[in-house]
Amino acid sequence: MIHLQEIKATLPPEVELVAVSKFHPAPLLQEAYNQGQRIFGESRVQELQAKQAELPKDIQWHFIGHLQPNKVKYIAPYISLIHAVDSFKLLAEIEKQAAKAQRTIPCLLQLHVAQEETKFGFTPAECTAMLEAGEWRKLKHVQIAGLMCMASNTDNEQQVEAEFAQAHAYFDELKARFFAEEPAFCQRSWGMSHDYQLAMKHGATLVRIGSAIFGEREY
Repeated sequence: MIHLQEIKATLPPEVELVAVSKFHPAPLLQEAYNQGQRIFGESRVQELQAKQAELPKDIQWHFIGHLQPNKVKYIAPYISLIHAVDSFKLLAEIEKQAAKAQRTIPCLLQLHVAQEETKFGFTPAECTAMLEAGEWRKLKHVQIAGLMCMASNTDNEQQVEAEFAQAHAYFDELKARFFAEEPAFCQRSWGMSHDYQLAMKHGATLVRIGSAIFGEREY
């Protein structure tokens, strides 16, 4: 039993649902697909490969986990969006593999705004420095389509909201400075099952929801 329609009913039209399907079996994804869901989020290349081969070909696969550069080649032919680009090195590898696949791959820059040390991502200062350096402008098969972040894993809603608000303000700053002429730079991927309502208050356009749809993961 999945809870797709209940979640969709809580989303305004401008927010897209990424159904986080990692660790869930293909038949469960098929059930969500049958109810109209087309965007699924995976975070392990091997698992994504298996599901992509088995499930309908009009699914938009989003890679939402930490992506190692040496794994990009496996997903470059079909991935719709890579959410968590956390280094220029990874961006350059995506460019290389996208060119081989004769595609342009949309990517989000992962912003580190949470308090935990374990989260990946650019700090705002690192992200600004990378964009100022300008090398990314030479990448013709990569499209920087926005930002992604994860808030701190805390019950303190004020802290979570502050982090989403910081990410939104930083998105607006980058849009004005680097992407004013780029309509594709429009995505703000923040919010998960436990905090997506707060994320939507602060400009989220993509929410990554798994357990609230599929139940707890099957390991």
